[in-house]
Amino acid sequence: MTQLAAQMYTLRDQCKDAAGIADSCRKLKAMGFDAIQASAGHFGDIAAADLKAILDDTGMACCATHRSWDQLQNVQQEIDFHQTIGCKYTALGGWGWKGDETADDWKQFAEKFQALADPYTAAGIRIGYHNHSHEWAPFGLAEHPEQIDPTRTPMHLMADTLTDPTFFEIDTYWVAHGGGDPAHWLKKLKGRVPAVHLKDMTITPKREHKMCEVGAGNLNWPAILDAAKSSGVEWYIIERDDGDLDPFESLKISLANCKAWGLK
Repeated sequence: MTQLAAQMYTLRDQCKDAAGIADSCRKLKAMGFDAIQASAGHFGDIAAADLKAILDDTGMACCATHRSWDQLQNVQQEIDFHQTIGCKYTALGGWGWKGDETADDWKQFAEKFQALADPYTAAGIRIGYHNHSHEWAPFGLAEHPEQIDPTRTPMHLMADTLTDPTFFEIDTYWVAHGGGDPAHWLKKLKGRVPAVHLKDMTITPKREHKMCEVGAGNLNWPAILDAAKSSGVEWYIIERDDGDLDPFESLKISLANCKAWGLK
């Protein structure tokens, strides 16, 4: 069974139209991938039927998508899209971008997100939340630095508020970027992470965080993969937002390393 997929955000510059998407899928298939994750807003404006035709023609599956908050509100349209391409997982690619959201704001968002899951679940589709790093910023950091509680963050709040059938799509790089431990969060959310983003982090001599190929950075992959396996992860989705290498070459290196670790 295929476990590995390519996050097409990595190839956003190559996937601006249907022809680019098809060409990228053919190259990924030849590389050894059997599945992709399609990211709305960074993926050509393509109809579901056309995407399904590309997937069928190249022998690829779409294991998951990324959709915006506004898109997810168009419930029937999104259900139709995902049923057409045969995809049962869709993740919101983050929330709280302004940076001044309070604990109450996050609580209200989480409750709305949880309620939104019901019609999707009835149609056989699950919606989830994809983290970045700001979800580990403690509430009240600026106003009351003397009262900082590292367990009072948006991520802790959502972990306590969101319940099945919503899920979490843990991004290993962004957890570490936020000062968290990816393996810890995979264990904490056991059974609630069907898909994980595999993304590595290194550091420059100027002490700047930098993305790199999976296995080429400083993340503790044995611990992460052990936690992912015990937590019930189904899909290991390779991604690199930015970096030094050509994105196809980056995915090729990451895929080889993941397969060497026993992922299929």
